[in-house]
Amino acid sequence: MLERLNQAMEHIERHLDESVDVAELARIATTSEYHLRRMFSALAGMPLSEYIRRRRLTVAGAEVLAGGETLLEIAVRYGYGSGEAFARAFRAMHGTGPGEARRTGAALVSQPRLTFRLTVEGSTSMQYRVVDRPAFTVAGFKTRVPLVHSGPNQAIIDFVRGLGKQALEQLGKLSDQEPHGIVAVCDDLDPSRAEGTELDYYQAVITAASAPSDVPAGVTTLPVPSGTWAVFTTSGPAPQAIQELWRDVFTEWFPSNPYRSRPGPEILRTDLSADGTKADAELWLPVERESTR
Repeated sequence: MLERLNQAMEHIERHLDESVDVAELARIATTSEYHLRRMFSALAGMPLSEYIRRRRLTVAGAEVLAGGETLLEIAVRYGYGSGEAFARAFRAMHGTGPGEARRTGAALVSQPRLTFRLTVEGSTSMQYRVVDRPAFTVAGFKTRVPLVHSGPNQAIIDFVRGLGKQALEQLGKLSDQEPHGIVAVCDDLDPSRAEGTELDYYQAVITAASAPSDVPAGVTTLPVPSGTWAVFTTSGPAPQAIQELWRDVFTEWFPSNPYRSRPGPEILRTDLSADGTKADAELWLPVERESTR
């Protein structure tokens, strides 16, 4: 998988002055566009689109300093429709405008080319199982929250605190499928998975009923088709252990196993200690087997 990702990175370098087709990158990496975006974000720590933008502005910056072409020619080559749009993007990355950089020879920011390598540490083992599930329904209280990669998500904390205990107890009675009890469900994430992008968050249960009865007021249902799920477990300090599990699944498990992520909700069941500092967690991710090409 990493070798194919590196081939996709090489393709980006050869087409920085053209439109980079993510579907073509996915074909080179022999995976889906959805999984490529997820994998890249987890491995590189930034969205794929952001990496391409920063690489373009890095190369464009070198050409600005070289002085061989006009600023407008450079802007058009790297996909900017006007000198003003190029100047805004240039300043956002480099901290100075292209004209000023050319006049003063200012130091610019550089986004290095990425190459992925596998580092084997062997310090921990990851517990998981893969299960095929019939269709089920997510039923729960829904809100829209920003994505937070590290530390507490205050928007989620505030949302959960605002839910009535009685409503949650009534909702919990609808749980009749794994994972049992009240779970956190994330859906409709931005493909980039960039920090601050929004997602649908549910405080919910999993039920076999397509239209569960006796639901509390304000409950939303999300039908989920049949499919394959990878289930991961972890224990440790909250919320770090859960966020590290999410990271490790994409940086370690997917590159080492013949599966890729597919669109669908991500489900997390968490049992917190009495003081809320430790958690036992079970993470359900929708997956499919990688095709052999």
